[in-house]
Amino acid sequence: MIYRLDKKRIAFPNPLLGDPDGLFAVGGDLSVDRLLLAYSNGIFPWYSFRDCKEIMWYCPMKRFVIFPDEIHVSHSMRTFFNRNAGRYRCTIDADFDSVIGNCSKLRIDEEGAWLGKDMIDAYTELHRQEMAHSVEVWDDVEQRLVGGLYGVSIGKCFFGESMFSLVPNASKVALIWLAGFMRQNGGRMIDCQFETPHLKSMGGRYISYKEYMSIVNDVDF
Repeated sequence: MIYRLDKKRIAFPNPLLGDPDGLFAVGGDLSVDRLLLAYSNGIFPWYSFRDCKEIMWYCPMKRFVIFPDEIHVSHSMRTFFNRNAGRYRCTIDADFDSVIGNCSKLRIDEEGAWLGKDMIDAYTELHRQEMAHSVEVWDDVEQRLVGGLYGVSIGKCFFGESMFSLVPNASKVALIWLAGFMRQNGGRMIDCQFETPHLKSMGGRYISYKEYMSIVNDVDF
């Protein structure tokens, strides 16, 4: 069942009643309060801004996640790190605007592109209020930004939104660094939203929505 949201009332119906693919509501807005309520319940907006007149909200019952202590660093990535020791450096929140801008630009001409102006504005405001964060990958030889990712941080969880690479492996470097940062600082889970071969190869796996929400709420499952 698909529910229509009221723009004036910041609330969501029970996502357990949604479609099998996770879509369960349309409408509403991208205000900070609504986004924070959404992520706190495993809900996220995802829609083609050229094709959809209303925001579409998803909450899959099978959640594809990476646990920081399960991040898989392949042999090829270990070789990459050894060959480029000292070249690549990661930071957090050093250039959120460039990270989200590159994530949008690299996909803007694709069918179904979802990271348009409204989404960029919404997550930039979340970042301004210290609820959305970026990881930047810098090439210290060429002295430029070459990759990164951004997402929403609530409690001990990071809800990944998008990543980009301008050189091979840069997004993998960002994700590995994020997992290490979370592991060192008590982070429990990286929400990947959807499965991709790239994320699966790095340790992503499915858990139930019930287990997912126990982690979001920081309680034992």
